[in-house]
Amino acid sequence: MPEEYVKLDVTDIDNFRYDMRRCVRCKGCKWVDHIYMPGSKFSTRCPSEKRYLFDSFSAWGRLRLALGLMDGQVNYSQRLVEAIYKCQLCGACDAGCKRNLDLEISSSLEALRIKCVNDGYGPMPEQKALAEKIEKEHNVFGAPSKNRAKWIKENKPVDETDIIYFVGCYASYKMPEISRATASILNASGRGFKLMGPDEYCCGYPLYSTGQMDKAKEVAEHNIESIENSGARTVVTSCAECYKTLKVDYPKMLGKSTSDMGYQVIHLVEFVEEQLGEGNIQFKNKLDLRLTYHDSCNLARMSEPWVYWEGKRGHFGLTEPTMPRRRGTYGLYGQPRDILKSIPGADLVEMVRIRENAWCCGAGGGVKEAFPDFAKWSADERLLEAKDVGAQALVTTCPRCKENFTNTIKASGDNMSVYDISELIGEAIK
Repeated sequence: MPEEYVKLDVTDIDNFRYDMRRCVRCKGCKWVDHIYMPGSKFSTRCPSEKRYLFDSFSAWGRLRLALGLMDGQVNYSQRLVEAIYKCQLCGACDAGCKRNLDLEISSSLEALRIKCVNDGYGPMPEQKALAEKIEKEHNVFGAPSKNRAKWIKENKPVDETDIIYFVGCYASYKMPEISRATASILNASGRGFKLMGPDEYCCGYPLYSTGQMDKAKEVAEHNIESIENSGARTVVTSCAECYKTLKVDYPKMLGKSTSDMGYQVIHLVEFVEEQLGEGNIQFKNKLDLRLTYHDSCNLARMSEPWVYWEGKRGHFGLTEPTMPRRRGTYGLYGQPRDILKSIPGADLVEMVRIRENAWCCGAGGGVKEAFPDFAKWSADERLLEAKDVGAQALVTTCPRCKENFTNTIKASGDNMSVYDISELIGEAIK
């Protein structure tokens, strides 16, 4: 192949033509590698491919669709747009591919959605409606922005701290049990926390993940400025989507690396693990519970730091300088598990698909809004896996995962409990 100059820039889909053309349909994006699997019962990794059983709803099929659109060989249709958006962008295909070919699948799919929006065919109507709520009131529910901090009770923010708690839409408006537990943990450590209040906008994940780049960038620039104005340089979040968006997507949108952002973003589980090690937090209460942990995609394989790259790619795909690869290896896997194992009485049992091979809850990438039945189906698949190992409760680190699992359990009449990890930590330190 001739030498070409490319960037890891999702706003120009041509940057990923090489990745799209080199897919050999090996199905590494479909199957979990056999060395991790005890059997065939839970052996697939892609929800949309398993649900729809058609190439257009797989990673390899979407890459072919993208090439067809780019080369004028395929035209937009309702079916084609649905195939593009019936995907959680969970990164399972990307992690699977990088065990074999090191192709940039996630970035290619993000670039495809951005092209879809720029061409006037995306996002889905329900995702546009959500964007309007974010534009109007700066949260996904369209609730008054002035009420963003109404969840606060006894654990109040302080001025003298270098930590900002980025609460997120769900913990602010719909799941105050998460924000209150997180606030109690931050205060129990002695570090305290600040809030951005009405200056905190939705992180922008629903905008970015559906290809609405211009709107997502506006939100990102506002939140970055608000963080800078606060004087804090550590941002703590209890939401996996907020975590990944602030840490990975903001620098990606701005053509930077995570290390260039001027702030450090950490998830609550990173904070708690550090505080446990320093003795600032202790688990005193016993929780008699057999639980399993769900690796939320955006805290796990999707959360590795972003490294901006541009350079030359030539024969056999060799790059100069060497292109950094995010293979999902360094997601936050150990911290939540170590925390749960440290809680007296908690019995942690592992599901079959864990870490970078975990099955998505089904809610991400705008799927919950546009295709709720598909989101529920994906959650059902994961809950079957949790029940298969005898778990009484499922623990997650993402409010969206908690909501999707909880709603699915209610619809089925099951009795499994779902907790955000902040709730269990809060109970353990009381």
